[in-house]
Parts: sequence; C-alpha cells; structure tokens
Amino acid sequence: PWKKDSPGAASRNEALRAIGRVGRTIWRKWSGYHRRSRVETKMNCMKLLGQKLMSRDFDRQTAELQTRIAILNRFTALGIPATKPVG
Repeated sequence: PWKKDSPGAASRNEALRAIGRVGRTIWRKWSGYHRRSRVETKMNCMKLLGQKLMSRDFDRQTAELQTRIAILNRFTALGIPATKPVG
C-alpha cells in the first residue's frame, strides 16, 4: 500500500484491499479494469500508426481515422488463430 499523503493513494489502496478480498479476476470484471486496459492498448496501437492527423478538414480527418481503424481491425483479424476441434 501507498502512504496516505501521496495523491491517489486512497483509491489505489482500496483497490488493493478489494483485490485481496475477492481476487484479481473478479475485481477486474467488477471494476471494468480489463475493458479499460484493452482500450488503452488499442489507443497505443492507434498512436503507432501516427501521432497526428494529416488532414485539416473534419470530414477528411474522419475518413483518416476510419482508415486507421480498418487497418487495425485487419491486423487483429490476421492475428486471431482459427481454433478447430481435434478428434
């Protein structure tokens, strides 16, 4: 646990106590942490495709973002294994 005088210590220490009581897996589902973690990871991937938007026009910026999202979705689809039952 963090010392009480540091910023954000109360909420972090409460999260640690909750994890100790119910376990990490249940805490993630209860708090929504897993979903937030996945969004942060996906936003990092978006930044890898470029920090800034090239276009100045709003409609073109929208199209540029949609293109980046389509690329990320395609990369994700390529990386998901096709699972087949054996036997």
